[in-house]
Amino acid sequence: MLKFLDHLEEWLIAFLMAAATLITFAAVAHRYGSGIDLLYPYLAHINMAWAQELTIYLFVWMAKFGAAYGVRTGIHVGVDVLINKLGDKNRSRFIVLGLLAGALFTAIVGTLGATFVWEIAHTDQTSADLEVPMWLVYLAVPCGSYLMSFRFLQVTWNFLRTGELPKHDHSHVEGMDDVAEDSNWFAMDDNLHPHDIKHKDDNK
Repeated sequence: MLKFLDHLEEWLIAFLMAAATLITFAAVAHRYGSGIDLLYPYLAHINMAWAQELTIYLFVWMAKFGAAYGVRTGIHVGVDVLINKLGDKNRSRFIVLGLLAGALFTAIVGTLGATFVWEIAHTDQTSADLEVPMWLVYLAVPCGSYLMSFRFLQVTWNFLRTGELPKHDHSHVEGMDDVAEDSNWFAMDDNLHPHDIKHKDDNK
């Protein structure tokens, strides 16, 4: 079930990003194509005024689900200079505290967002160009926030079981797996990378 959710999350983000890119490209091509005398008769009757609004909404949904994806994969940047200097026991406590605080905050945002969506769903408010119900647009807030809260709890549970945090190596390049395998991300002697408990021996 979790694997299906992971794939669904990734497919949705990829779809939203691809759709926004294609719509933006089509709108720009239409705008410049309309200025060409040869193409004007074919493009003049096509209305692309809705493209910008739809692209914005797609990016809003992508950002909310992308934030949840970032929690699961460890992409989000964290200020952990002081935490990395603590002992294993205290470091674990602060990591769990931070993860639970993130789960609580996103759950509150999701609940507030759900309340707002419920209230606006009982109105006739629609978007300016697409004229779609605005509650569909704002639905991204509770959906993305609750998913993000779930991801925080998932990372917390995994950390309590294994002592390991999700990691994302920003220096990794696709097609260079042989180089990535030789580098130990947790053994870097700096304060720019989080130090979990499972790899504590590598930090020395």
